[in-house]
Amino acid sequence: MQIKLIAFNGRYIHSCLALFYVREELRRHLPEAVVELRQFTINDPYYATLLKISSTAPEMVMFSVYIWNGELVTRLLADLALALPKTFFILGGPQAENLDLSGLSARVVLVRGAVEGLPGQFYEDLRAGQPAPEYRGDPGCPFPSPYRDEDLAGELAHRQVYYESVRGCPFACSYCLSSVERGMVWKELAEVERELGQILAHRPEIIKFVDRTFNARPERALAIWRFLATRVGETVCHFEMAPDLFSEEMFAFLAELPPGVFQFELGIQSTNTATLARVNRRMDVALAGENLRRLAALGNIHLHADLILGLPGETATTFLGSLREVFAMAPHHIQMGLLKILPGTAISQETGLTHAQRPPYQVLATDALTHAELADLYWLGECVEAFHNNRYFPNLFAYLRERGEDIGVFFAGLLALCREQNFFNRAATQELLTDLLLTFTAEREDGELIKELLTYDWLRCGHHHLPKALGVTANLSDWREALARSLPLNLAPYYNYRSRADFFRKVLFLPMSGEALLVVGLAAGEVAGSIAFLPEKSATLQRWQKTAFFPEDRHQNEVAHADQ
Repeated sequence: MQIKLIAFNGRYIHSCLALFYVREELRRHLPEAVVELRQFTINDPYYATLLKISSTAPEMVMFSVYIWNGELVTRLLADLALALPKTFFILGGPQAENLDLSGLSARVVLVRGAVEGLPGQFYEDLRAGQPAPEYRGDPGCPFPSPYRDEDLAGELAHRQVYYESVRGCPFACSYCLSSVERGMVWKELAEVERELGQILAHRPEIIKFVDRTFNARPERALAIWRFLATRVGETVCHFEMAPDLFSEEMFAFLAELPPGVFQFELGIQSTNTATLARVNRRMDVALAGENLRRLAALGNIHLHADLILGLPGETATTFLGSLREVFAMAPHHIQMGLLKILPGTAISQETGLTHAQRPPYQVLATDALTHAELADLYWLGECVEAFHNNRYFPNLFAYLRERGEDIGVFFAGLLALCREQNFFNRAATQELLTDLLLTFTAEREDGELIKELLTYDWLRCGHHHLPKALGVTANLSDWREALARSLPLNLAPYYNYRSRADFFRKVLFLPMSGEALLVVGLAAGEVAGSIAFLPEKSATLQRWQKTAFFPEDRHQNEVAHADQ
């Protein structure tokens, strides 16, 4: 018997954990079957993909169905049913039961629940070539890691590796499928450590823990972190976290981590307690905000904060209030995701919510937001994505945060300019983003200061030229030559008379006002001077260029060195 396991990922670097679980169960229960695992992306050429699936005419084709690939699977099923008239198609995954299967033959089989919990009859029916229309797996069964060394060295060598140490979620948010099946299944720590050890031996670029709330048991999360910290090497570990479930022991541990080892995705969703209550989300909002600020202050963990646009009862005013509060917490990435009304969730039964009729079922209007209001907030979120969620403008946004800027008003004004300039139909290059920010802030009282900050941020990103948009009167060569004439023959630790010429050849210089230097943290007082952008990268989370400060009004041997 030949069985093909098919997944469609969003991108090539992604992988499908579920497929590996299915393969291991088939090997255990149907060892005589020839099982082929194939991972595609949703952007692969359709006809070529169909041919790769239909080749060798397998007896069974199993699909893992999610919200992002459901329509593609539906289309393929209609065509594969014609091309493979004797093949059975077995569908599993969170969106399998929501596919429109009208018109398809009886050769489509639906599997609900966990594959590890399927009854033995399922495999007996496959062996006999007579599967029933539907099977259900017990969600409370053990789920050992399905990876083999050959997977990690081959199929997954250049992909993100997904891993789960617990199934289920302690929350019952009305918009989430995790609330449909309650209860949690926890792996023993010894098993987690053994499985992670196997994965880490192959040095993947990133391990993404798919635990819905990794820190639901803080002491357990800390134990896993301690295990990982001594073994990850260059591997990055990504966790979905509840922002109000951090202990002091966790903060003490995280403070000692080198930059970039961990990434946290923090589900804020809303800071409006009435909104959170409406969707049955339990969270200490004040504690969540305090914890996020503390994590940001550590400076060594990439922080991704989630907000959901379109929750029931959430007005434009309350949503923008959430945006202001989350921006003040200083995460690196603010995700303003649209609510999706997933079939089978409690929120799908609510009145007053209008949503798209096909996956991914995005909200169109709510009981508190008209479609036009929701559209404006969506495009404002696209501005946040383009301008904030990158490494381009850290000092600009730190400055706005420090001065208490109403970031909702700021982005609303920037959105108006973006629409006027047809921004959303253009490539969002750093040069275009910088140009738009300069245009938008040109008439402000602090417009010149913002220009200095944008110039500094541009060079900190590693560029060796300045774009026309910055409108700087002198060029980089002029500044370099001026510093070369004024700095001494020997200047430790940067150069001596032998290495001086090489230093000036490799280093860029930028004169800055005392006010701008205070903002970027390179001067203790309002002392003007020049910044040297060194050729080395800083050992920080964002890996910006190292810098040195050469004060204007002091003896040139008194040099302050900064490495943000």
